[in-house]
Amino acid sequence: MTLSKPDGGDDRARLLAQGVAKVKRHVLPLFVIMFIVNYIDRVNVGFVRGQLESDLGIGVAAYGLGAGLFFIGYALFEVPSNLMLQRAGARVWLTRIMLTWGLVAMAMAFVRNEAGFYVLRFLLGAAEAGFYPGILYYFTRWLPHHERGKAMAVFLSGSAIASIIAGPITGVLLSLQGFGLVGWQWMFLIEGGASLVLGIFVYFRLQSEICQAKWLNQRERQALQQAIDDEQLARVALQGGKPSWRSLLSDRQIVMFCFIYFSISLTIYGVTFWLPAMIRQMGVHGEMQVGFYNALPWCISIACMYGFAALAQRYGHPQRWCALSLCIAAAGMFASTLGGAVMAFVALCFAAVGFKAASALFWPLPQGYLDARIAAGVLALINSLGNLGGFVAPTMFGVLEARSGSVHGGLVGLAAASIGAAIVVLYLGRRRPHSPSCVGEAGMRQARY
Repeated sequence: MTLSKPDGGDDRARLLAQGVAKVKRHVLPLFVIMFIVNYIDRVNVGFVRGQLESDLGIGVAAYGLGAGLFFIGYALFEVPSNLMLQRAGARVWLTRIMLTWGLVAMAMAFVRNEAGFYVLRFLLGAAEAGFYPGILYYFTRWLPHHERGKAMAVFLSGSAIASIIAGPITGVLLSLQGFGLVGWQWMFLIEGGASLVLGIFVYFRLQSEICQAKWLNQRERQALQQAIDDEQLARVALQGGKPSWRSLLSDRQIVMFCFIYFSISLTIYGVTFWLPAMIRQMGVHGEMQVGFYNALPWCISIACMYGFAALAQRYGHPQRWCALSLCIAAAGMFASTLGGAVMAFVALCFAAVGFKAASALFWPLPQGYLDARIAAGVLALINSLGNLGGFVAPTMFGVLEARSGSVHGGLVGLAAASIGAAIVVLYLGRRRPHSPSCVGEAGMRQARY
């Protein structure tokens, strides 16, 4: 669809601001709710580790492997799924993703042994593949670059909110009994079923393209589309043809993006899957009590995550803010090994501020670097390879606890990974791309933080 430019610079800026505000009001709340149910279905297995061991004989090492296998399926199907989203449209493909992961999540209620646990965790990852980078790609098609940082912070608050409410909700669901099912089975059935219901709602609520948004007036649609088209033109102005996958895979900047997100994922999922067990080591044993304690780090992180994004937008240089947040995460992870269980919990609350803020600040960096023609596939590639940290961390923690009875070595490793990522982020802000495979110099200035 060809859209004409709105007349007048001031008028265009006003219309653009109105359009952006409407996008945030209509789209962001839905994405936050989708991410909440997504995150709960992904990590709720952390609350039933003890039940899986007592009822099914799934030990700590097997649990760690199964928790991590999710990310193998996720990584293998991430890029194909996001390429299909680009073809089929966000509404159809995000609905498909939600329906299939909901069905697999419900099937977890009927797992009987380690093999079934491994298979279903792998399938859950394959079903969810494409959701997160699909949302990232959606932002590149609906919001100008300078608006994506705070939008990402709001979207990522979904995972923090999920972490807050997952504990209390799970505590209630684990107390359910009936129809021959125990609490952990009811938990998987109800939380997976919520994804199915929400997926149907998404199909009727979401639009794939700006031109389809009836809640924007014609001039607001024009202003939004023009701003996004202008950004894309800046990126391709100095390029020849469409970049090849070979050139992308040899682009050191993209490799660094993958490493940074891998390090962030290591920390996020290492804490997420093992935090309930650490809380129980403090002497907290009731399911509801564990759930409420588990919510505290994520409550703290929500406000701080948005605050970091707002500071980066106001003062610029978000790569420096990202590096600072990674250093905060590293300090918290290392401090968690220096005392008892209570000290570890307090330190992990501090670390959560860092790694959640880093996650929000990271994604606008590759979004601003990539040519929109290949953004869907490359964002999926970064996310899939980075999310392998979600396989490594729980698997490593499971092996360490099975062998030594402690995860202190893993926590120190997470701190070192965060420091390494902070160094790479700072280096990323200093160098120019070695080739024009993804973005021209004009586009890089815009994306240069």
